[in-house]
Amino acid sequence: MLDNALKSDIQDAYRRVVERLELTPRYGQRLMIAEIARTLGGIEQDGEGKRTNDNHVCVLEAGTGTGKTLAYLIAALPIAKAQGKRLIVSTATVALQEQVLNQDLPSLASHSGIAFRYALAKGRGRYVCVARLDQALEEGVEPNPTLSLFEQSLQSHSSDFSLLATDMAEAYGKGEWEGDRDTWSASIDDGHWRQLTVDHRQCTGRRCGHFGACAFFRSRRELENADVIVANHDLVLADLALGGGAILPDPADCIFIFDEGHHLPDKALSHFAHRFAVHGCLRWLKTLKSSLTDLHQGLAVQPTIARLLAGLPELLHSLEPALGDVFSMGHQLAGRENGLSDEEANHQLRFEKGQVPEALREQAQQLLVMFATLSRSLESISDILRESLDPDKQTGLDREQAEAWLPLIALLHGRSLEAHALWQAFSELDAANAPPSARWITLSRVAGEPEIEFSASPVSAAHTLAKHLWGRCHGAVVTSATLTALGRFERIQERAGLANRYRYQALPSPFDYANAILRVPREATDPSDRDAHESAIVNFVTQLGADEAVLVLFSSRAQLRAVEKALPASAKERVLAQDALPKRELLERHRAAVDDNKGSIIFGLASFAEGIDLPGDYLTHVVITRLPFAVPDDPVGATLAEWIESQGGNPFMRISVPDASIKLVQACGRLIRKESDRGVITLLDRRVITRRYGQALLDALPPFKREIM
Repeated sequence: MLDNALKSDIQDAYRRVVERLELTPRYGQRLMIAEIARTLGGIEQDGEGKRTNDNHVCVLEAGTGTGKTLAYLIAALPIAKAQGKRLIVSTATVALQEQVLNQDLPSLASHSGIAFRYALAKGRGRYVCVARLDQALEEGVEPNPTLSLFEQSLQSHSSDFSLLATDMAEAYGKGEWEGDRDTWSASIDDGHWRQLTVDHRQCTGRRCGHFGACAFFRSRRELENADVIVANHDLVLADLALGGGAILPDPADCIFIFDEGHHLPDKALSHFAHRFAVHGCLRWLKTLKSSLTDLHQGLAVQPTIARLLAGLPELLHSLEPALGDVFSMGHQLAGRENGLSDEEANHQLRFEKGQVPEALREQAQQLLVMFATLSRSLESISDILRESLDPDKQTGLDREQAEAWLPLIALLHGRSLEAHALWQAFSELDAANAPPSARWITLSRVAGEPEIEFSASPVSAAHTLAKHLWGRCHGAVVTSATLTALGRFERIQERAGLANRYRYQALPSPFDYANAILRVPREATDPSDRDAHESAIVNFVTQLGADEAVLVLFSSRAQLRAVEKALPASAKERVLAQDALPKRELLERHRAAVDDNKGSIIFGLASFAEGIDLPGDYLTHVVITRLPFAVPDDPVGATLAEWIESQGGNPFMRISVPDASIKLVQACGRLIRKESDRGVITLLDRRVITRRYGQALLDALPPFKREIM
């Protein structure tokens, strides 16, 4: 139970912010504060601060205009501080992250009366490595001669790099730059940046001679003192993949706020997927093989390393033909024994229900053993090199030699682990009656040479999130404007592994949706007749008012281009197509046209259905050309659909319709962005009237006025 003192603190903070910022209190916002406070305040913990109950998560759908950022900060921060926990605010987009960091948190700190510190968390790869920067200044265009053995193709040997390194070192030394890529004044070439940063395996941490000046660890020290840490979903998931507590504090010591929480399941899937390109691997194995003499000369003075290096030639000799065999078998299975035809850019073969042919699985098992052996050897060498950097440890190896070779060995170790993970996924048999992993191969050309990539991914992140996130964290809030599908929370529960016992609430919107009209006109057709549907879109766009501010949402780039091409000149001159302009420039031109009392029509794809904010007169008409059904033809979606069907389910009703409902709500949500907004939403897909699922899709929308013809 939330004690009265804490309850009073939250109420007082909310009252102060509302008064000082002259905000209008909203019922949905107050309800959100109450729901979060009730959930987090009800967390029970033992004498060591460990959570002892399992009702610690709430899932809240809060539409645009609710003021959810203020609500979750005001409710969660005092509770987190009282319970001795850190508050992690995680977003899916950079735009929201910047808003929370640069607007919402400073405003709360100034007006709420709550004393707190906050910091931004970024991964190690966003920060310059001072040791690498120092080497770049000393050695010119090759920061590390041993690393360049492996990364020759990636290095950019130019005066531009030397100039960049010099400018960065000067700015960092003067305190004019904090060392992270995102705050550098100009864009940085990816090849240049790779030479100036390290991953967690390459970093030597406290053993590094530049540890005191390290940009990443400086930022980590700021995190240690922060009550609120702003992160993103990718970083949270990367931390969980490393076991939790590697980048962020231990999940057990954190209360998480997942804003834009509907993105979390897809982000999680991408983190748990594995890929392996055969020729790409052969190239780095060949480099390792050709570097063995140099490795012996540099490191064999250490007996254990000498023994490990001595075993590598035989292992590499076995790996190369094994990879050649799996390369050939992949092409045979794909029916492309002679490679891709001249007309094919690539070719994909997905294994039905994720089941790999036995011959391929046997090859995968062989490769799994080989890469396990290689990974262990490289890890052991890496560990000894790290120990050699410690002045208190005697390994028989000079610090200078260890420091020079560690980046290369750590990089190779990482590649070997990635290969091991993929072949493990291809070797395993899926558990009975559980969703399988999707497995597929892709044939392509890289720099004119044939390549084959093996890929594997779970079809659901539910189990992993349930075990490693919800099961471990002290508390969590999942919120978004679109969490329900067809008016229910089952879809997000299923995809994100959220238990039934958690709290779920769809909060009321402050908007009067009667200000908008949802229209299905007579021109609406069934998209299955492509020509008729395209023609209907062209005719409808042509008849739009000359001064209208319109967003037309397409489901395919091909149809967008076809409609644009077919428009008469009078309509085409008002069209701003997503394909033709960068997003920011497109929106600026649109706003300028509206400011000049000229009409403007944006043609956009799916990303514009969620990421566009054009309030007031900047958007008065949203046209949705077709219901946003995603065909589950990607390997992960198709494998999941197969599994659902094998269990007697209907993948269309279980996946496609709920997902279309969420996307339709998001698309309609582009129109009403503040309380005074009004306008029209036109749906040019007659299936919403003629198909049995249509009424369910309509019922899940906000209560717009309806004109269905």
